[in-house]
Amino acid sequence: MEQVSANRSHGGTQGIFAHQSGATGTPMTFSVFVPRHAPGAKLPVLWYLSGLTCTHANVMEKGEYRRACADHGIVFVAPDTSPRGEGVPDDEAYDFGQGAGFYVDATREPWAASFRMRSYLEQELPALIAAEFPVDMGRQGITGHSMGGHGALTISLRNPGRFRSTSAFAPIVSPLNCPWGEKALTGYIGEDRAGWREYDACALIEDGGRLPDLLVEQGEADAFLAEQLKTHLLADVCKKVGQSAIIRMQPGYDHSYFFISTFMAEHIAWHAARL
Repeated sequence: MEQVSANRSHGGTQGIFAHQSGATGTPMTFSVFVPRHAPGAKLPVLWYLSGLTCTHANVMEKGEYRRACADHGIVFVAPDTSPRGEGVPDDEAYDFGQGAGFYVDATREPWAASFRMRSYLEQELPALIAAEFPVDMGRQGITGHSMGGHGALTISLRNPGRFRSTSAFAPIVSPLNCPWGEKALTGYIGEDRAGWREYDACALIEDGGRLPDLLVEQGEADAFLAEQLKTHLLADVCKKVGQSAIIRMQPGYDHSYFFISTFMAEHIAWHAARL
């Protein structure tokens, strides 16, 4: 692991790191904020998964999370959304290829070799974080935005007991039922929709997946709400099966980081209470 940069912020350290990933077969970059802490202390960790076209840098520069993480003593980890670089397959469209990994393990060519973000985030990167940073892996939370909200929900549902808290900002709740999801899952996995269910939060809940606690923030003025995000599908399935969930519709807010940064401190405090 190579430290690319380090900056002091709110008494802690914001770092950017790079390493050669075995899961993707490519270099991967991620950011970690470590708040000030006593020597030898182990801190809870909050994972943040970004949305389409983003890297680790978007939330790091616009998410306004560091003060809240410093106040609550939480390590904040933000990985990239997909493998990148020369030799990694890509697509001209913004919603497929590099920057749009959808947190899946691809099985179709040419994507299968490198687009393995599920394995990277469920196995490889947590092991690296546990080995290299002052974290208590018994106290993990996860959150994300849009495509990253989809990732946060599905990773948490597939790994029961790993995360004490799960939240999301404007998540894609059902890739089975939206154009973004249909394009990505067809391209990465194939046309057998039964194989998509493990990447669909609503389907995972229907199939028995449960979360200890769930908080979802959604702007009512989000241009993607009706066609792509479909928050009501998550609300409906949670109500149907008795999954505890706080789903807050926020009037006037859109899909941008203006929305995310407005509610970020509340989400971190909510995670802190459970971590």
